[in-house]
Amino acid sequence: MALSIFFPSVSGLNAQSDALGTVSDNIANMRTVGYKSAETMFYTLLGSQPAVKSNASGLNSSRVDVHGVGDYTRYNILQNGTIASTDGKFDVALQENNAFFMVNDGYDNTYYTRAGDFNTLALDGKTYLVNNNGYFVQGFKANEDGTFASEPSNIEFEFLEKMPSVPTSDVDITANVPADGVEKSAYSLTIYGENNDGANMNMVFTKVPDKINTWNVSFVVEGGEVASEPIEAVFSDEGLLLSPKNFDITVNWEDGSSNNIHMNIENMTQYAGNDGETYVYQDGAPSGQLTDTYINEKGVLVSEYSNKRTVEIAKLAVVGFTAPENLVPVSGTLFEAYSDVGESHYVMASDTDSSNIVLSQSLESSNVDVETEFAEMIQVQRAYSMNANAFTVANEMTSVVVDLKS
Repeated sequence: MALSIFFPSVSGLNAQSDALGTVSDNIANMRTVGYKSAETMFYTLLGSQPAVKSNASGLNSSRVDVHGVGDYTRYNILQNGTIASTDGKFDVALQENNAFFMVNDGYDNTYYTRAGDFNTLALDGKTYLVNNNGYFVQGFKANEDGTFASEPSNIEFEFLEKMPSVPTSDVDITANVPADGVEKSAYSLTIYGENNDGANMNMVFTKVPDKINTWNVSFVVEGGEVASEPIEAVFSDEGLLLSPKNFDITVNWEDGSSNNIHMNIENMTQYAGNDGETYVYQDGAPSGQLTDTYINEKGVLVSEYSNKRTVEIAKLAVVGFTAPENLVPVSGTLFEAYSDVGESHYVMASDTDSSNIVLSQSLESSNVDVETEFAEMIQVQRAYSMNANAFTVANEMTSVVVDLKS
């Protein structure tokens, strides 16, 4: 009796052992962020010796030594896990299934992952955004003009501990100049300079003698002086402003700094009644201390200051592939890309809107279905037992043959 009688059951035992290992790994990682479950696939082992036989239609080729089973592991890469909210400032989840964060191990090896439980790492006096393996998260660095770099790099926390004040450059005011009963009307505005956190500036309307519906406009600012051409505001008989609707002034501060301000007063009126302000807008801001750093709903790492201003640091680089199911797992959460994944593309490019791709302060759980895994475990256990029984029977049959020959 040929020893090959043992091979089918032995290959079955090996395959079912691998399957049990896969199930165990899935169950162990059921709470691992971004973990992609695996399943064991089986295939028949084909023999190598062809045989030729005849039938009514002619000769056909087949295999005479087909026996046993092989197995391989397939990962459910495109099956998303449940997304849940967290309190993590650097936690982020992806809503598209063909989308992966980029990370680099620091040795020019790039990996891809769905696990967005990021953290910080201090290294050589710098602070970086890293994943749970300590690999550097890749992103597009923010430029000073509000755009982002075209190529990704390690995301480094580069920000000011204190943001300087933002000088006022644009003011828009809506108010009413009383049509009668007053010779002068003043409107208080808060403006900001390069070296101050706000100063009061009065815009004063003084009625021009012997001219109907006409006012001289002047400015008084604390801590400085306003330089401008003479301004004469003219209203229509209906109380609407005729001219000028826009003009520029320069504020020269006592510390030697200055800022040019564009004034928009086109919505001012001259009606009977009070001189109350109804709307004032100015684009300046006081200085601010750093209060927080987080990833926002667009996948951008930002720093926030006490003056409610934010500064963009970098935008996460998120990649998709033509055939993402061919990514090769390094672990349950890290994957490598080879040629069989096809072309790659940035799902979150440096110049595209990404508000529908990421969820900030959220994490994607593993896609392991516990009920499915336990059902699979029972099947594997039964299959393993039956292969063991087949091996035992083959062993007994072989013993009988040996006894007969002895």
